[in-house]
Amino acid sequence: MTISLLKQWTFSPVRHFRLFHQFVRQEFSSQFAGSLGGFLWLFVTPIVNIMIYSFVFSVVFRAPVPEEFGDVPFVVFLMIGYLPWFAFADAMGKASGMLIEKAPLITKVMFPVQLIPMVGTLVPYLVHGIAFFVFLVYLAFGGFFDPMWLWLPVALGLQFLFTMGMVAILSAFCVFLRDIQQIVALLLTAWFFLTPIIYPLSMLPDSVQPWMMLNPMHSFVQFYREIIVLGEFSLQHFQIMVLAAVISFFGGGWLFMRIKHAFGDVL
Repeated sequence: MTISLLKQWTFSPVRHFRLFHQFVRQEFSSQFAGSLGGFLWLFVTPIVNIMIYSFVFSVVFRAPVPEEFGDVPFVVFLMIGYLPWFAFADAMGKASGMLIEKAPLITKVMFPVQLIPMVGTLVPYLVHGIAFFVFLVYLAFGGFFDPMWLWLPVALGLQFLFTMGMVAILSAFCVFLRDIQQIVALLLTAWFFLTPIIYPLSMLPDSVQPWMMLNPMHSFVQFYREIIVLGEFSLQHFQIMVLAAVISFFGGGWLFMRIKHAFGDVL
């Protein structure tokens, strides 16, 4: 039973590729429907947020860049962590209302419902991945390129799987507990400030730093920074990333597949 559910979850995009592709295409297009700025908002939103955080933490509070990262500008240090986080937070923020918005479709049409959280995770990563790619091109021309960058697609893939599992769990629970929609926004804000994105880990007390290993997003952010800026591969962070991705993807997928039959009755 468990293996069967995990197989359905894992191979759904392949078995129902045409439907999956159509959902992705429709969801991606809807991101810019009726918007005057359209595609430009992909770059404007993160740039404005980064400018604000950069001013506050590099000018007002003067957060230092850790010595091991050399003289890298604080903006670069910030963006390396913020852009991947932005994709994660966008997918998580939409997860709570994902199935509820599709209620008319779920209750009237027979189709693999598990495609919804998959599409809901993939589209934010496609959207924000473009901005991250442009930023990497800028860094490459700035002399930061290193062969270790070849690990970046692997890291992003693991983060994507981690996010997909979390989105599956949230979207499923929100069908039965609508209050989770309000809680998610608060949790994302807390999670953001508990992850060393806008400040270096060295600013935290020594007694607190080891506990950050329990936060998977810390390992993702730190892994990106060490790969991009230092050209170093952290085995410890990589192991945490793999473990988090596997547990989240398969655990969230199993839970979603296990209770999806009840969605129609509640929605």
